[in-house]
Amino acid sequence: MGKKNIDWENLGFGYVKTDKRFVSNFKNGAWDEGALVEDDTITISECAGVLQYAQTVFEGLKAYTTEKGQIVIFRPDLNAERLEASAKRLEMPVFPRDKFIDAVVKTVEANEAYVPPYGSGATLYIRPYMFGNSPVIGVKPAEEYQFRVFTTPVGPYFKGGAKPITIKVSDFDRAAPHGTGNIKAGLNYAMSLHAIVTAHEEGFDENMYLDAATRTKVEETGGANFLFVTKDGKVVTPKSDSILPSITRRSLVAVARDYLGLEVEEREVYFDEVKDFAECGLCGTAAVISPVGRINDHGNVINFPSGMDDMGPVTKKLYDTLTGIQMGRLDAPEGWIKVIK
Repeated sequence: MGKKNIDWENLGFGYVKTDKRFVSNFKNGAWDEGALVEDDTITISECAGVLQYAQTVFEGLKAYTTEKGQIVIFRPDLNAERLEASAKRLEMPVFPRDKFIDAVVKTVEANEAYVPPYGSGATLYIRPYMFGNSPVIGVKPAEEYQFRVFTTPVGPYFKGGAKPITIKVSDFDRAAPHGTGNIKAGLNYAMSLHAIVTAHEEGFDENMYLDAATRTKVEETGGANFLFVTKDGKVVTPKSDSILPSITRRSLVAVARDYLGLEVEEREVYFDEVKDFAECGLCGTAAVISPVGRINDHGNVINFPSGMDDMGPVTKKLYDTLTGIQMGRLDAPEGWIKVIK
């Protein structure tokens, strides 16, 4: 199959309609077999559960063209596992893990012409999601649901290299103790929109959220986990029941330990120790690692020794190693890479 006539190297990180998407419906207590369809529109009741009470969960992963020309996806089993946890928390039916992976594979296969070529810096972003689509007026779960997967080719998160960003300590709370911060629900991202718009208006790239209970511990940003590096080269990631279990962060932890031989600590990170770290990064599907050069805490500024020009040396090694695994330049741990073609 030939590639679409797209300027791959100048793609932004946005939505481009592709040819096919996967759709499966849950009705009368069971999921149907699902199918690939061309129609990208959705018709639902004005009283649908997703519209009234935000009953929706989602995932995000990517398909890559490797150095050898294969089309692969990265650790989809973990996305299936996380979607299951998210669905259970919002009283939604679980979409079976094996069917999740099969649906992702079918959708990528059907849109092979949109998978960017190796070396372009672009990838095929994959968005599986589920929502309540039957009418609900009382506060209760919907009875019917739809699971869908669409794809869109996206450019690199960074244009011209991964330059360090400046973030602020937010006055808002991202997630309450015992809340929904550890699942990938649409409602978590809706509440972060005002905070990120405000941060951008103030000249910052992102927010750092502290724990809601004490506001003394680092949690995450609106859409990424934190990763710190100590001055003696130890990798430290915050641990909390209200942090989303990032697949990228978990993969970077394994890379640090098993590929780079670094010491790793997953623990509570207090904000007052952040000034003592040598490097800081935000990790997630979109950018792998976004280096942070500066944190502004209501006028008190923390400047990391790694500076505002380039990634810190340890962060760069982590980034290069994980992207090398994803792009087929380095051997992957067993089970990390799902080959599509």
